[in-house]
Amino acid sequence: MSQQGVNRPSGSTRALSEAYDTALLDLDGVVYAGGEAIVHAVESLATARERGMHLAYVTNNALRTPDVVAAHLTELGIPTGPGDVINSAQAVARLISEQVPPGSRVLVIGGDGLRVALRERGLVPVESADDDPAAVVQGYGGPELPWGRFAEACYAIARGVPWFASNTDLTIPSARGIAPGNGAAVEVVRIATGAEPQIAGKPLPPMHKETILRTGAERPLVVGDRLDTDIEGAFNGGVDSLLVLTGVTDAAQLLTAVLRHRPTYVDADLRGMLTGQPEVTERDGLFGCGGWTASARGDELSLDGDGDPLDGLRALCGAAWTNAGDGSCTLDAGKALARLGF
Repeated sequence: MSQQGVNRPSGSTRALSEAYDTALLDLDGVVYAGGEAIVHAVESLATARERGMHLAYVTNNALRTPDVVAAHLTELGIPTGPGDVINSAQAVARLISEQVPPGSRVLVIGGDGLRVALRERGLVPVESADDDPAAVVQGYGGPELPWGRFAEACYAIARGVPWFASNTDLTIPSARGIAPGNGAAVEVVRIATGAEPQIAGKPLPPMHKETILRTGAERPLVVGDRLDTDIEGAFNGGVDSLLVLTGVTDAAQLLTAVLRHRPTYVDADLRGMLTGQPEVTERDGLFGCGGWTASARGDELSLDGDGDPLDGLRALCGAAWTNAGDGSCTLDAGKALARLGF
């Protein structure tokens, strides 16, 4: 990851779609929200593809198969093949296959995404702890997953069967609001058994390994909306990242990001892939970007100047992250962010 990115966002004189060979794109909050394409996403991705950038879609959702995700994206106007979709089910299936003999039975607590991924690795999905599984795998199974499935996992784990989880996202967005994610279901089994699962999904290395193996990326750029999965995953993988402000993370959260949650670049939406990125300069504790200058004064972040609000936010990141070191900035940013309209 760019060393500049640890204390302020980096600049790029080239469009990101030209500086990187592959975009590793999160889906919900980046490409679509509530199943509908986010504004500017379809045309931005089309332009990036025309410029020769490989687009891959990386999701912690282990429920839907790559075929289903690809079909959904294509319906939205983003032509996608199943091979362009990498999910946490694939990552956890590879992780299991590296630890159990070929053809082993695996108890599945989840949906079709897990079953397809296990078969791809030569493993046999089973439904009961009495089927002599060599491993237990748990992934998001949708809101109708029966409570008895957790009991099956507990029975097998109590017998010493190793336990794997596709991911541990505590929540997922839905059309009606925030709903429990696979991480919440994993907690149920953890509390009941006292065991700890091996986890594959973002932000952990097995997911990054899976994306690189499947895409062959040499200069990947992670594009996401979440600091604790997308951006931390890029940090753990040692690659650059672009945070877009169309999803979970807002400007205030960005300013308080700890070291592993700081993106290389920040932009409003996927149009940021098509342009260069302005440089954030530093001199005598003053951080400049565009027409803005930010600094840490007393117990607050101060902002002077005018221009593009995003440039002001980038300058504030420089002041906040440098002030915080590896930790989280505690300075009051309320006035500065209000001035920018965030």
